Amino acid sequence: MEETKQLKAQIDLLQAALDHINQGFTVFDSDLRLVAWNRGLYDMLDMPESIVRRGAHLEDFIRVNAERGEYGPGDIEAKIERRIERAKLFEPHYFERIRPNGQIIAVSGTPLPQGGFVTIYSDVTEERHRQEKLERTVEERTHALQQSEDWLRLVTDNIPALIAYLSPGPVFRFANRRYADWFGHSIVSIAGRPARDIVGDELFAELEPHINRAFEGNAVSYEYQRERLDGTMAYMRSTLIPDMTIDGRTLGIFVLSLDASDQKAAEAALVQSQRMDAVGKLTGGLAHDFNNLLAIMMGNLLTLGRMEPPVGKEALDSKITPMLEAAKRGSDLIQRLLAFSRGKPVDPQKVPVSDVIGSAARLLEGSLPSSITLTIDAEDRCIGALIDPTQMETTFINMAFNARDAMPDGGSFSIALRATDLDSQQAQDLSVPAGEYAVITVADTGSGMDEDSQLKIFEPFFTTKAFGTGSGLGLSMVYGFIQQSGGAIQVRSKLGEGTALTIYLPLVRLQNAGDIGESENKASLKYGSGELLLLIEDDPDLSKTIADQLQNLGFAILKAENADDARQLALDLPELRAVLSDIIMPGQTNGLKLAREIRQNRPELGIALMTGYADWSALADNSSICEFPVLAKPFNDFQLAETLRKILQP
Repeated sequence: MEETKQLKAQIDLLQAALDHINQGFTVFDSDLRLVAWNRGLYDMLDMPESIVRRGAHLEDFIRVNAERGEYGPGDIEAKIERRIERAKLFEPHYFERIRPNGQIIAVSGTPLPQGGFVTIYSDVTEERHRQEKLERTVEERTHALQQSEDWLRLVTDNIPALIAYLSPGPVFRFANRRYADWFGHSIVSIAGRPARDIVGDELFAELEPHINRAFEGNAVSYEYQRERLDGTMAYMRSTLIPDMTIDGRTLGIFVLSLDASDQKAAEAALVQSQRMDAVGKLTGGLAHDFNNLLAIMMGNLLTLGRMEPPVGKEALDSKITPMLEAAKRGSDLIQRLLAFSRGKPVDPQKVPVSDVIGSAARLLEGSLPSSITLTIDAEDRCIGALIDPTQMETTFINMAFNARDAMPDGGSFSIALRATDLDSQQAQDLSVPAGEYAVITVADTGSGMDEDSQLKIFEPFFTTKAFGTGSGLGLSMVYGFIQQSGGAIQVRSKLGEGTALTIYLPLVRLQNAGDIGESENKASLKYGSGELLLLIEDDPDLSKTIADQLQNLGFAILKAENADDARQLALDLPELRAVLSDIIMPGQTNGLKLAREIRQNRPELGIALMTGYADWSALADNSSICEFPVLAKPFNDFQLAETLRKILQP
């Protein structure tokens, strides 16, 4: 009797332990009769406690499930019979069943040596949902990576330059659309082909020495001429930049070519007439500065191409962002040069100088050779100036690439920022008013200059570089920009000891630099919440790109390619909230005229315009008055969102 009580106590203890397991548990004997179970069985599967008893047959459990639709529609008795027959085989089994309430149950059965089996029931609903979410995340990130790759191709294909990459052989591994078109190939057909096959034996014989020198680790610039299909002669100016590892091995070379035909003609006219008009000067400066910006993109592009996929969003962004910033600066540069040629002033803004220096430094980090050490000493964000920040960044890039050329064997390049108070004598020496100034010192340890060169350094077309490697306009444009900003620039140099350029800008003391510039606007930026917008753009590729930007900002988009479709949609859709239209469109109606028609019939609609033309008013209605916001192409997400915020304000 005592032994029976002890056995019962042990069984009760075992049962209590089983009841605390968060899984369902059953043991059926060889006759398919229930021997043991735990509370998780009916808690998890909603089993009636009346059938959960010792000796209950497996059929009772299956019947409950079948009758409440756990196995789906169909003949209930047939479903029960099939499952009983399978159970009698006493084979290991595992399956997952989705219950009508969406719960996912994993059933795992293991046979016992004397017949019967042990079955474990696990609720895997959350685990499967997490797995599905993870799979969706992987799919989304894969899609984002593909979009990034497509964007890189879009950027390189639309840059007004020929860009390629050569691996040893030499063999083409990459070429943008312009490069492939120049040699009569497609992007696909040029990849993997030897350079001799693409450019032809005659031209390759001319280019081969330059290519070999670049593969030896040298940056090479040269010019060549080639006959166009129309019989005219084109002069190309090419730069080869070696792609080198830390230990000095050359993996390949970047190729950047620009059509220098117009510049060659301008130089010839200068020799004949000893003068060149302002447009000719600006063209030369554009070629010089655009080369610098494209070099930044090329350096980051190859680094990205060597990364093992998947690279991760942070690593990808660190390479894509400098290229996009450089492309934006290229666009800004063109707009500034056109504005300068028409006598328009720069766009001064009150900015922390340290932020501008930091932005330029990020652009330069992946573009200067590893043999040059870049040092930045600009921590004080309270030192501000009233300047055009983009033009100031271009100034630093100009100086950096000049310093690079002066240090072929390496060295150091530094930018330092401080504030000073110029007394009357110091100010008189610099030809500026006395007072507080932001002082920026840009120094290198290069070859330096003699006294005669220092006197001519800011003269247009003066350069110490070899013919064909510099326009001589970079520092003259820097000098003009600094003077327009109310400042001054000094040069100190000595042969063999490097060069230091010191820039003085009138100081704007910033009390709280953190709320200046775009950061303030971003903090108050209102993004979309599903509002319906009408996009009018006749270029399908550009229309898709802008539509993606708008969708990323949270707007729903309708697209129209012409004025007639746009007019109809604007008048027929009451749920439409705003219209974004290109100004210059094919046909008789331009975007400005269309916007005015829509405004007359739908005054509640927000309307904004966009254009890629610097002087669009002459093409639209020859009027400088426009009652709608105008976005200059290309624009970033912030500029687009800020414009939409203005026109969508209640």
